[in-house]
Amino acid sequence: MKKSILIFLVGLCICNSFAQSDWDKTIDDKLVSVLFSHKELVGIPNLPRDIESMYKNISWVRKRYKKLGFEFQTLASSTLPVLFAEKKVDEKLKTVLFYFHLDGQPVNPAAWDQKDPFIPELKAWSPKGEWKPISWDNLNEKVDDDWRIFGRAAADDKAPIVMMLSALEILQGKGQQPKFNMKIIFDLEEEYGSNGFLSTLEKNKEIYEADYMIIMDGPAHNSNQPTLTFGCRGNAKCSITTHGAKLPQHSGHYGNYVSNPVFTLSRLLSTMKSEDGKVLIDGFYDGITITPEIKEMLDAVPDNTLMINKGLKIKEAEKVGRTYQESLQYPSFNVRQIGTSWKGKGLKTVIPEYARADIDVRLVVETDGQRQIDKIKRHIEKQGFLVLDRYPTDEERLKFSKIITFKGSAGVNAFRTEMNSPFGEKLRKSLTKTFGNPPVSIRTMGGTVPIIPAINTLEIPAIIVPMVNMDNNQHSPNENIRIGNIRQGIKICLSILNTEM
Repeated sequence: MKKSILIFLVGLCICNSFAQSDWDKTIDDKLVSVLFSHKELVGIPNLPRDIESMYKNISWVRKRYKKLGFEFQTLASSTLPVLFAEKKVDEKLKTVLFYFHLDGQPVNPAAWDQKDPFIPELKAWSPKGEWKPISWDNLNEKVDDDWRIFGRAAADDKAPIVMMLSALEILQGKGQQPKFNMKIIFDLEEEYGSNGFLSTLEKNKEIYEADYMIIMDGPAHNSNQPTLTFGCRGNAKCSITTHGAKLPQHSGHYGNYVSNPVFTLSRLLSTMKSEDGKVLIDGFYDGITITPEIKEMLDAVPDNTLMINKGLKIKEAEKVGRTYQESLQYPSFNVRQIGTSWKGKGLKTVIPEYARADIDVRLVVETDGQRQIDKIKRHIEKQGFLVLDRYPTDEERLKFSKIITFKGSAGVNAFRTEMNSPFGEKLRKSLTKTFGNPPVSIRTMGGTVPIIPAINTLEIPAIIVPMVNMDNNQHSPNENIRIGNIRQGIKICLSILNTEM
């Protein structure tokens, strides 16, 4: 009896060992069918205004994931519903909540190098230096990792949905299960603010409850290595409007007499930021410390400053941080648009009635959106301005020479999971074992994802696992996914699914 048990245990160990060492071959054998599955899903239009097509996307996902043992709920929201899937492996195991989105950005077909952005095309890089369509039949021969599939949502976010699906199918084919219970959110309006999903949070907290959260969206580091992103910046906004005469005036009749609000605005903005890019507003960077430990983590990211600057065509970067990664650890103050009261075509010889700067403030965990907006407002007041939340009255115009209309929005705060957290260590260890090298670990990415309020509300440690190629033209014409990234993404998903949480 003991001998039989020993043989069984040895066999089990060999089986599990074989499963991981054989992933590459198994992925190779399955890759062509994966690519055709991806083609099928990308071929379903996914603009939320086309409700019928969105339900076709839901139907496709439900059908494929249901075969893997997932149970589904359609959760009512303020707009389109949220598709929610759950797979219970063992009540004793931890639960991981995954996030994907099914919708895509709007398209302008005329700007695409193909007839229809929702008819996926397989393309190869031609000797002339451009992407040329090739027959899908080429996939039945040797697949080139550098071929790409072009189509709206090919990368963002349908590729990760197919990668996870394929990894789960491989596990099922091996008679194995994930090492944790799974919950999956399929958001139908991420590209439009995730308002529907966010409206479901309070009512469905118990449904979404989990030990950890993984967001599978966005591009990997530009080195194309497996990447873990531990947070992203939030975003607050404000507008600053300076005023001149009540109506636009002729620059010949009133030049040298009526103050131009553009110059008032420019002088004010120059008090807010130094020539080397540092924000001069009191307390703007309060609470942020780059410790030696954090510095070491940031410097471990394989960025090449010379290549970054060359790509941007800039001689040097601002001096807020020593490096690109360090600069992302601080809040930013950015003028995203400047306008005046003249909106027509062509130029006119006028002194504008007003000038307005629209500002975005990228937030980090240490900075709250409302507090940053309040700091900006106080700075303006210190410069001697009457600060209003509306346009000034005639009486106020005659009484005060320096008037600002200021409107602010606290926006959405940042999130960050500590890089040395147990969750982060488990994923990092698993990916290191799978790929032979540690993944690129990014403390904070620059962008803002609309589901940050969900992370903060649900109070779940969250990590972003981006898997698509950086140059995927996300949100732009000719969006694409590199086949090699699909192959690697499946392996990343297998590694995660085999992580004991």
